[in-house]
Amino acid sequence: MNSIASTPRRLILALVAAGALGGTGAGLLMGYRAQASTPAITAPAALQAAPASGVALPSFAQITAQNGPAVVNISVTGSTKTALAEDDDDDGQPASRRGPQLDPNDPFYEFFRQFGIPGAGAQGQRNVPTHGQGSGFIVSADGLVLTNAHVVKGASEVIVKLTDRREFRAKVLGSDPKTDVAVLKIDAKDLPTVRLGSTRDLQVGEWVLAIGSPFGFENSVTAGVVSAKGRSLPDDSLVPFIQTDVAVNPGNSGGPLFNSRGEVVGINSQIYSRSGGYQGVSFSIPIELAAKIKDQIVATGKVRHAQLGVAVQEVNQAFAESFGLDKPEGALVASVSKGSAADKAGLEPGDVIRQVDGQPIVASGDLPAWVGQAQPGQQARLSVWRKGKPVELTATLGDASDKTKKQANAEDAVGKGQLGLALRPLDPQERRSLGDGGGVDGLVIEQARGPAAAAGVQPGDVLLAINGAAVKDIAQVRAAMAKAGKSVALLIERDGDKIFVPVRLG
Repeated sequence: MNSIASTPRRLILALVAAGALGGTGAGLLMGYRAQASTPAITAPAALQAAPASGVALPSFAQITAQNGPAVVNISVTGSTKTALAEDDDDDGQPASRRGPQLDPNDPFYEFFRQFGIPGAGAQGQRNVPTHGQGSGFIVSADGLVLTNAHVVKGASEVIVKLTDRREFRAKVLGSDPKTDVAVLKIDAKDLPTVRLGSTRDLQVGEWVLAIGSPFGFENSVTAGVVSAKGRSLPDDSLVPFIQTDVAVNPGNSGGPLFNSRGEVVGINSQIYSRSGGYQGVSFSIPIELAAKIKDQIVATGKVRHAQLGVAVQEVNQAFAESFGLDKPEGALVASVSKGSAADKAGLEPGDVIRQVDGQPIVASGDLPAWVGQAQPGQQARLSVWRKGKPVELTATLGDASDKTKKQANAEDAVGKGQLGLALRPLDPQERRSLGDGGGVDGLVIEQARGPAAAAGVQPGDVLLAINGAAVKDIAQVRAAMAKAGKSVALLIERDGDKIFVPVRLG
């Protein structure tokens, strides 16, 4: 639901489970055996010299000695379907003449098939075994283990290996893809455990340490500092991530992130990278959120998330000027689902949510992160900016029921220019077909020139509102433009989706 505008488009968000089921590169470097008896420690060079201020640095060796035995290696086995070539044998063994096979659903399948290029002769499918690696940590002496949901996704068998070389077949009690948290159970007693801490007092710049199994090298240790807190990622996640510069690689997924007191403050989950490997930016799930998910899974076997029922966009400078905000902060409501908690509370497209229960909403991703951690039925006090004035609303949150409303993304529609639209009224049939079949009023955009075209407005879009004021005819458009400042926010409907587009007027 969220986006990071400054992130280059070529960056990829990598799930860091080595050979995660369905992924590539499974088993990379797995032919090497890790030195389990002596955990490898990789620490910044700065730790090798005494600080000039005389302030004691954390003892990473002591933290590792105390907590290393509670960090486990997780091996998963599953299967995935691959396409059979036309000349494959009945037992699935490929014939001598066969290129890389394409799935019939691949967009290039028909092209390759028509031109007789090897790789498009799939007539059936077969199951191929897959293997993956990850990490986890023991949170109760009777065998509860926390890890990432993506580590065990699709697994038919999960093996947990301790540092004393004992191995246990684990049962997946439950997993929650929305937060990427899973809970495993192994049949054992008197196991070593970690201590859970809190991110409330965790400070940016504070030392943190990760223990895990990168590339299968068990109980490897890396260290760094907290780079930021409350990060929202462009992956529909409900998690306010902890960003660090701790080296996290494939196989570290699900492992613990420790603070300088040896308490777990997060679960290592994702990285930003151009290559798929560590490049200095890692993300961890706050332990408070993971603990809430664990408690729900242990109690009921499933997880419930609240839902507000809105699609939101970032508030950039152009939107802030259009709506009369003092600064570009908040979550701009692009659409409201009918019958949702937001609809019942009176939220409207064009509202800017600035606080929830007194907590500031700075970036749009702060809103879904807050709602995703709340419970269905919980009341939320919303501080909203509407048509230049503050409004207070109260919403009783609904149940997401595993259905998420994706955030409207206007990044491709943001541009520079001045307004220039050729408009006509909707005909009756067009009016009935819009708004999920419920009918809407607006103006069809027949032509977009200079201003609007540069901002991403397209012919065929339906203009619904300008700066939050509904427009049903040309007179209302002129009235709204007469009140406009340096930029305007156009609410349009395109292919069934409503989205705000900021247009600068000069």
